[in-house]
Amino acid sequence: MNCMVDLPSCADDETGEAWLAWKPNRPRAAQGPLPKKHASCSPLRLPPVQSSSNAGSIVRRAVELVLPRSAKLALALVAVLPAQAQDAKTSYPAMAPIDQYLMSDRSAEISLARSAAPEEISRNATVLVLGKKGYETAVEGTNRFVCLVERSWMSPFDSPDFWNPRLRGPICYNPPAVRCVLPYTINRTRLVLAGLSKAQMEERIKSEVAKGELLAPASGAMSYMMSKNGYLGDSVGHWYPHLMFHVPKTDDASWGANVVCSPVLQNDDFTDVPEPETIFMVPVGRWSDGTLARSEK
Repeated sequence: MNCMVDLPSCADDETGEAWLAWKPNRPRAAQGPLPKKHASCSPLRLPPVQSSSNAGSIVRRAVELVLPRSAKLALALVAVLPAQAQDAKTSYPAMAPIDQYLMSDRSAEISLARSAAPEEISRNATVLVLGKKGYETAVEGTNRFVCLVERSWMSPFDSPDFWNPRLRGPICYNPPAVRCVLPYTINRTRLVLAGLSKAQMEERIKSEVAKGELLAPASGAMSYMMSKNGYLGDSVGHWYPHLMFHVPKTDDASWGANVVCSPVLQNDDFTDVPEPETIFMVPVGRWSDGTLARSEK
């Protein structure tokens, strides 16, 4: 299988501007108390493996992506992004019944979670699923990676899709991210299942950061979001395969993000996230199964 990475070209100005138009919406802590030193991250305890075939479903990180801001940029993206159905009138002002966020087929959730990363990584990863009472370990891995499918409440709090029950965000975390970044997802899910409002969750998370209960990302923390079967928002569908690099709070310039022809992206359109991290994204040209994410030219 050919797994070469195909990145968009910077051959002309229009392509360069289109590259800048990809500003996915990932969590970023722009305000709030400074986190404790990330080097103190302790190993994350995962729940024991559950054998029930109907016990739960996978949690998803719903990555929300903003649309291009001009017709020119939108047209430039047509060549590399599949057409996505959009419904601007859809809104999600409150949480839907929990069953709408769950998947009834446990095996399908495991497969979807594993699709976030290349098979050489995901087949030996631990896989988490989520039921009505919280996370379960569906598969015990051996390579210290953890794959799961995150839900819409992992979006920034000011995102219009925060409660969108359709969102499905397959993601695989590497070992450093498992220690310090995966706990953000576990924590938010716990607060959601406890019935807290968005405002209550945000205040609780800020307090946990201040107390050192949620720590900044450890050195080397990264994750894969390369699934063609995810659903990252009503306006973007599965968007584009990408890698994410989780770092303590910083600005775009520190990574050269959001400049013409830089492959590094960081979306600051939605920033209402109290967790102590900045996420930089690098889109890649192929899905986790090796197929092209855009047509050959």
